[in-house]
Amino acid sequence: INTMKKKIIAIVSLIVALTLAGFVYFKFFFVFGEGVKAGELNFVVYKGYVFKTYEGRVIQAGFGKGKGTNPGMIQSYEFDFSITDQAIADSLMRCGGKTVELRYKEYLGTLPWRGKQKYIVDGIVSVRE
Repeated sequence: INTMKKKIIAIVSLIVALTLAGFVYFKFFFVFGEGVKAGELNFVVYKGYVFKTYEGRVIQAGFGKGKGTNPGMIQSYEFDFSITDQAIADSLMRCGGKTVELRYKEYLGTLPWRGKQKYIVDGIVSVRE
């Protein structure tokens, strides 16, 4: 009976550990989506208390549905992102106010050392005045 209890405990522990590992992988390391966003680079900053990370914002202009008296009015959308590669961050810091196209990966969760956003910019496609 003792060996049977030990086997059951070992199997249940293994199932719990695998389930937890799968959850952590899909929440923090699985790339949910990839794409390119374009807009005017608003800022890139290096900040944080414990984990210093590069954070940035692109302003995207577009036509919205509009509510009330201004249907079809131009609206701006903000794309907030983090950058893990210092070389990309340094390049973007010199591009404030320019139109940029940025390649990014989307994760389902954030990690403090990766940045505050679930969108991680991993490449610059183009920069225009």
